[in-house]
Amino acid sequence: MAQKISGEALLDKAIAYHDPNNHWNTLKTELTVTMTSPDTGKRVSNIIIDFPNEYFSLIATRNGVITEQILHKDDCRLSLNEDSDISKESAKKYRLTCERARMMKDYYTYLYGLPMKLKDPGTKIHPDVQQRGFKGKQYLVLKAEYEAKVGNDIWYFYFDPKTYAMKVYQFFHDEEKNDGEYILLKDEEIISDIKMPKTREWYYNLDDTYLGTDVLSKHI
Repeated sequence: MAQKISGEALLDKAIAYHDPNNHWNTLKTELTVTMTSPDTGKRVSNIIIDFPNEYFSLIATRNGVITEQILHKDDCRLSLNEDSDISKESAKKYRLTCERARMMKDYYTYLYGLPMKLKDPGTKIHPDVQQRGFKGKQYLVLKAEYEAKVGNDIWYFYFDPKTYAMKVYQFFHDEEKNDGEYILLKDEEIISDIKMPKTREWYYNLDDTYLGTDVLSKHI
């Protein structure tokens, strides 16, 4: 099967599965992501993505502390426990900067926008598709690299060979060192007709150390 399909053709089939009505680029939605990890406990993030109005907000709650980051076009607003007057010490402790807000926007829109985001400028899709086993299952594997101005990591995306659903993704900073992480995707949440992974489990590539789990749900 891998010898019969190109990288771009596999990507097109995967996008047709996950975003059949081409809604990603005009997405307006609210999401809730609940993250649990062995070291930091539970964090609940309420997220608004509104691409037509160039708006993104992230309100995160952990251990009774509420941080808010809002980006609207060129405007950036930050608050801590609903107070926009944030001390330098608190801003450093909770990493409340506009640069961090933009990074979080990129993080959430990249990962929940996959595989559609692989069509973005600066993405280099490898023409050859691999057939590879991973954790006891067989997948069609797509390799993606990026132009230097976009990023330096190497990514692999694992798709179900029958449905083309994305089941795993994996990245390396330096593939020879086997660093980076892999993420197992389980179940799906339908958001604006887009099939997004509901549960993601994160592990280190090097030793399979478990890092955490996040669960997506529609905002109520």
